[in-house]
Amino acid sequence: MAATSSTMLALGTKAPDFRLPDVATGKTLTLSNFSGHKLLLVMFICRHCPYVKHVQNQLAQIGRDYVPKNVGIVAISSNDADNYPDDSPESLREMATLLNFNFLLCYDQNQEAAKAYRAACTPEFYLFDGDRRLIYRGQLDDSRPKNDVPVTGKDLRAALDAALVGRPIPGDQKPGIGCNIKWKPGREPDYFNH
Repeated sequence: MAATSSTMLALGTKAPDFRLPDVATGKTLTLSNFSGHKLLLVMFICRHCPYVKHVQNQLAQIGRDYVPKNVGIVAISSNDADNYPDDSPESLREMATLLNFNFLLCYDQNQEAAKAYRAACTPEFYLFDGDRRLIYRGQLDDSRPKNDVPVTGKDLRAALDAALVGRPIPGDQKPGIGCNIKWKPGREPDYFNH
């Protein structure tokens, strides 16, 4: 289980647009689908990753806690489904149903959304304000599959709670850790060559 850190996209970055199918309905989603929401949370997840499995119930709970507070939430899976069939759209649809996700889960077949967000691992989190400027990116909390720290979502929840009441979010944000995104052959982005 090789751990990869998130790239920590610069705070203040404008949310990159995307055009992706929702795995449940096949409906194409873009940033404009979330225009009425006070905040937007973009999560890069997948089904097979042990790091995502470790936190998947908390992700479902975050959806239940924050979607009613006018937070738009979209999860995106960008993994190469040919080599990781657990991350295929059909399998992701089953995951969303089993976990009772109340947010949308999209499949990024050409991996362009992952590149636009400079995503590196699963899970990875990006929180945008009402102007769709990045205000938080990094870890869910300090829990990992092989430590004894409970999964609470405290880092992401603190950012969400602060943003919802207009409080500043601390800039000392910790990178997320997870499995690397499974790039298709020849598709690995150049932001890893640093």
